[in-house]
Amino acid sequence: MASSSSSSTPLLYSCIAYRTTILTEYTSSPSSGASSLASLILPKLNHEASQKLTYTHNQNFVHYIADSASDHPGADPSAGGLTYLVVARSDLGRRVPFGYLFEIKKRFLAAYDPESTDFSAMPSYGAANLNGQLKSLMVDYGTTQGGKDDAIGNVQNEIDNVKGIMTENIERVLERGENINLLVDKTDRLGGNAHDFRVRSRSLRRRMWWKNVKLMALLVVVIIFLIYLFVGFGCGLPGWSRCVGSNKRHEE
Repeated sequence: MASSSSSSTPLLYSCIAYRTTILTEYTSSPSSGASSLASLILPKLNHEASQKLTYTHNQNFVHYIADSASDHPGADPSAGGLTYLVVARSDLGRRVPFGYLFEIKKRFLAAYDPESTDFSAMPSYGAANLNGQLKSLMVDYGTTQGGKDDAIGNVQNEIDNVKGIMTENIERVLERGENINLLVDKTDRLGGNAHDFRVRSRSLRRRMWWKNVKLMALLVVVIIFLIYLFVGFGCGLPGWSRCVGSNKRHEE
């Protein structure tokens, strides 16, 4: 594992992996234990769809981009199993770490063409030649204003990337049951769903009300018809002539 004793950068650990196989990594703070989080998260990732997520763990955030086959049309299918991960202090936010991830993804794919590279065949640390680039980018993006500006620029260049970033707890994913709040940035979608639900509810209530009115009207008609038939059997149909005629004779 490439490491350094320097802890000046808030980017504590970073790696690029194929499934659970780490291809390149660097840790700027070995004492933080941030590198151990990769072994917990990587087995839990699902590459059926692209993911850009953030997990919370104590005072750190674990950010990652998990590719899927749809991200690399025409490439070797193994490219859909790549993950780009960085552990950062929570006070750094999310834009800089994700800007860093976009940059290391770009550099990794430039060094290893996904159209001609079988990533599933690469051994552990098979891309260790990039360790130095991870180190320099972690220091640059984490400590210099220019690096932070570059990171933010990378994020802004990714369409809807910020809105697609969700935050979830490592503990929840591992099903340990600790009470740590799940932070999910989907307010707009929930608000839209709530509005749609209210509209559908009002429409359903109106339809049910009219249905009940129609049923009651039909029931009244049926009852009147049954009374007509019941009286008519005794008084003669169709005009109740026996009953009506008898009343007239009594009056006379």
